This record gives sequence, C-alpha cells and structure tokens, in this order.
Amino acid sequence: MFKTARMRKIRIVTLDEYISPTVSALHEQGLVQINEISDSIQQDPELAELVTPSKASAFTGKLSSLLMKTSAISELLGNSLSEGHGIKDTIKSFISPEMPIQKEVGDLDTEALINKAEDLLAQVESETKVIEGKFSALDSETSVLTSNKSLAKRLYNLDMDLALLKDSKYTSITVGRINAESASEIESNLSKLTDELDVFIVPNDDKETANIIVVTLKEFGEDVYSTLRKFDFERVEVSNVKGTPQQIISSADSRLVTIESERNSAKSDLKAIAERWDDDILSLKEELENEKEKNEILAAFVQTKDTYMLEAWVPVKDTDKVEQLVEKSSDGHCTFELIDVEGTDDEDVPILQTNKGYVKPYEVLVDMYSPVRYNAIDPTFFVAVVFPFLFGYCLTDAFYGAIVAIIGVVLVRGMGKLNDTMKSFGYILTACGIWAIILGLLTNGLLGDFTERMLNYKLPTVVPAVEAFVHPDTILIIAIAIGIIYTNIGFIIGAINNFRYGEIKEAIGSQLCWFVLEAGIIFLVLGFMMPAIGIIGYGIGAVLIIACLAMLIYANGAYGVMDVFGFMGDVLSYARLLALCLATGGIAMTVNILTNLCNDMIPVIGIVLAIFIFIFGHIANFLFQILGAFINSLRLHYVEFFSQFYMEGKNKFQAFKANRTFTKLKN
Repeated sequence: MFKTARMRKIRIVTLDEYISPTVSALHEQGLVQINEISDSIQQDPELAELVTPSKASAFTGKLSSLLMKTSAISELLGNSLSEGHGIKDTIKSFISPEMPIQKEVGDLDTEALINKAEDLLAQVESETKVIEGKFSALDSETSVLTSNKSLAKRLYNLDMDLALLKDSKYTSITVGRINAESASEIESNLSKLTDELDVFIVPNDDKETANIIVVTLKEFGEDVYSTLRKFDFERVEVSNVKGTPQQIISSADSRLVTIESERNSAKSDLKAIAERWDDDILSLKEELENEKEKNEILAAFVQTKDTYMLEAWVPVKDTDKVEQLVEKSSDGHCTFELIDVEGTDDEDVPILQTNKGYVKPYEVLVDMYSPVRYNAIDPTFFVAVVFPFLFGYCLTDAFYGAIVAIIGVVLVRGMGKLNDTMKSFGYILTACGIWAIILGLLTNGLLGDFTERMLNYKLPTVVPAVEAFVHPDTILIIAIAIGIIYTNIGFIIGAINNFRYGEIKEAIGSQLCWFVLEAGIIFLVLGFMMPAIGIIGYGIGAVLIIACLAMLIYANGAYGVMDVFGFMGDVLSYARLLALCLATGGIAMTVNILTNLCNDMIPVIGIVLAIFIFIFGHIANFLFQILGAFINSLRLHYVEFFSQFYMEGKNKFQAFKANRTFTKLKN
C-alpha cells in the first residue's frame, strides 16, 4: 500500500525464429515494459562487440500505410453514424454509453493480417469511394453556385444578361462597384482616355454605391482599369455566368435545394454502409495498431546472426510468469538474466502503484502531480482518506453533496465503463459528495439555511458546537488542527524517505526540526497555563526552540531560519477551509433571503421571480463552490502536504500490452 511494486530487469535471449511468437506472447499478457537495450549494452564493451542494434520489421511501413487508410475510413464511418445526434443522444451516451462489441479474431501473422486488411479495405472502399466522389462533386457545385449567387447579388440592379459583359476579340468590358459620389468625376477622367468607350452607371439601393460598366476597345482596357483604381474601385469578374442577376439567384437557389436533397440521400447511403462495416473496420484498426506496435518494438532489441536479445522491466511477482511464458512461446530455446535494483539507485525504475479497492482511484490525483520515486513512500492512501474529507469540509452542504455524489455514481456507471480515468473520478466524487452530506448535516448546511428560513424546521442532525454560522471559531480551530496533524504526517513520511536515501541532513532541516519546534511551543504553552511548572516549561520550551533554529541553520544555512515562516504558512493555509465553508453557506443564505424578498414584496410576478432566483442562484453557487472545493483540496495536498516529503520519480510503468477494446483472440 505504501510502496510501489518491486521491479527488476530481465534480459531475454532467444533464436530469431522464435522472436515473433515471443513478442506476441509478451504483448498479449502485458506483464513487462520493454526498454531500448542499446544504452545498457554500451556499458558492457565485450557484449557490445558481439551484437548489433536490431531494426523494426520490414512490414512496419506497410502496416503504417494500411493503418492510416483504415483510420480515415473509420473516421468517415464514425462521423456518419454520429451525425444528427442531439443533446439527448449526448446525455444518453454519457449516462449509459454503448459498450463496444469485441469481435473474435484469429492470431494471424503479419503477412496474413496485411492480406486480410487489404481485402477488407478494398470491399469497403468500393462502396465508400462512390459516395465520397458524389460528396466532392456536390461540394464543388455548391461552391460555384454560392459564388455565382454572391456575384449576382452584387450586380442585382443590372437588368441584363451578365454573359454579355465578357471581353470579346476587340472589346474590353470592365465591371465593378464604385462610390456613388465619385461617379461624375470617374466619367470625366475616363472620357479623357479616349472617345472609343461607353460608361454605364447604375445606382444601388443603398444610394452610397453604384455599379459601373465600361466598354472600350481592347487596347484601352488597362488604362481604364488603372483610372478606376484611383477611385476605390472594386472589380467584379463575370466571365463564368449566364442570365440576369435575378435569374442566376433563382436558378442557384433551386439547384441548392436539390443538392441538399441529393446530399441527404448520399448521407443515408453512407450511414447504411457504416452500420454494415463499422464494427469490422474498428476491429481491423485495432489489429493493425497492435501488429504495428509488435513490429516496431524490434527496434529496441539487439541481435546477432541467429539470436535476439531484449531487455524489460517486470514486477518481481510476475517474473516467474514471464519466464514460463517465454519458455513456452520459444519451445525452451531461450535464456534469462535477472538484474535487481540495488539500494537507492532507482531513478530510472518505472513506477507501478499497487493500491487496491477504495484507495486505487486516488492514484490519478497523485499521478497528476508526478510519479512517486521507487523507494519513497506512496502517499495515495493518505490522499484517499483526507482529500474527500477536505472537499466535504469546504462544501459543507448536504444538498450540494448529494448532487456531487449522484454525479459520481453516474460517472462510474456511465463513462466509467469505457474509461478508467472517468471511473476513478466517479469514485472520488462519490466519496467527496458523501463527506459533504455528512458535514453539511452536522453543521446545519442544506441549501444554506433553507430548512430554517423556508420550512421553519431545524435539522435534527446538527451538532450545536460545530454549527458553522454560530461557532465559526470552532470550525477554524478544527481546520488548523487538521493542518497541524496532516503536516506532521507529511514530516514523518519525509523523514522516512530521507533516511532511506541517506539524506540525514535534509531530514534534520526539513522535517525533524519542526517536531522540536512544536515540542518547544507545547512546553511554553504549558508553562503559561500551569503555574506549577511555569519556569521549567518556559525553560524547556526556549531550549527546544533554540535547538530548532540551530538545526535549521546547520541544515540550510543562516537563511534557514526563514523557513519558520514557511512552516507557519503551511499550517495557517488550512484556514481556507473555514473561508470556503462559510462562503458556501453564506451565498446560499443570500439566495434564500432574495427569494423570500421577491416572493413577499413583489406582487403577481414575485413568485415567478423568486423561483427563478432560487433555482439559478443555487445552481451558480453549486458550480462555483464545487470548483473551489476541488481546487483548494487539491492545493492543500500539492502545496502544503506533498512539499513536506514528496520525491518525484521519472516514469510510470508502461506495459507492452495489446489493446483489446474491439477484438478478442479466438481460443
């Protein structure tokens, strides 16, 4: 519970003819993390001379190509199946998601799988390519029609066939838009170019702009355009349209309606194809991903003419299983070398946490911070016990807590079936909600003071000594006491970690000194409160406090004395529990007061307004407070608790394991 799984390295040597079944067996069981062996081999010059780095299988490129094609088809079919899903479907998929169907597949070698993939993809593509081509043609036509429609709208006041505005062999026709107030000046400037031109200006409905058509000989076309550009001229290309603007718009609208109908028909055809092939494509994609991973992992090995060597991390408890598995898959043509982790030389050891049951989901919160170091104490148990309690302490409202617990249950029974992280957060939120219910009932928190203000009824579960708005001082004292206890647990863990790694000086200056300081403070308080031991208590307390300062200076130098303020800050930081506790109840109480005021003082619509304020006020308060409770509970762990002891590891244990979401091997 407090230690991660014990690991050891295992080196496996087998003949090249058995490397494929060996890798497949390891991949299916997922018991080892395979490492790049080249760096380790370089540390043994004699061995390095005998072996050469291996390469990924020659099939890797083909597998990658097929996987890309399969992924594209899978995305196409998946989008088709999900199209048209509304909010109701989204909520349903969250609460009760469809479980993936595991299709039985054979244990094929790489070549057989490639042949299977090519055949299946050819069948599916023969159906999807036609529809994709239709979509492409419809999209292209839609783009042209939309462009023509936009053009026609800009020239709407021209009552003529726009095809007549194309350049001819001898004439140049320039069409565009100008500012209406510049029309006279433009005509004057154009007339100076040549007499061989005609200018037509048609005002637009907005009166600010006008459409202009300039017809001239080919040789004056560029001069006309240059002149127009001086007057904020916006050119319009009309080379690919026929008919009047009104006809173009009408024709485009009619065709766009037809295109939308054709597109919907094509979507229906594609959806039918997706329903028929989606499961097969998903299982093929998973098979290709697994096979690609097996072929790529060979690049992490070394080889001789007839053998392969691989190196992996394996949990100590699984060592025998791995040896038996490799012996079976290689028909006994293998040999092993086991390398145990020595002392504190553990920085590169992958971390595999071994928590069970209730504690297991909280590994996700610890991992969000960092993997714990191999030989250090795993704090997940403490997080599992204290985090939901702190969340409940911050929220302290039974109704809000019930909603949080319900959300947690929905996560576990819904998305948690498909995603382990969602499942973990579901269990965490359920525990947090339960603590919020318990503490809310004890401190008189149920939608703030709803029961007393609205129902004139006091909860029978309330403990008067801890009623939040009657005795906030008690809530503060409890919060500080929690901080002192939890911080001291962190000091104990930190001291153990430092002693394990031989960091005695660090233990003295970061953990042990605070126990001495606390003992000194206790003796000073006893001396003040108990006159019988007054001077003795003061004396012992003063000596212990001086000893604490000496320990800080010894371990951290003269500036180490400043750490006293850091210690005080860590403890006092737990006072935020009081602030969040009162904030939840205070805002909820305000919502209740405003609800009553609206109902009592505003005639007719007062009751409607009161209901609106009550519902949306509490929803807003709920969302704000659960966010604050979660963040601050997490902060008290990451900043105040973990900072006392946490030793960071490098990597999580990444098992070399086949993904079997949509497939399962035939027995």
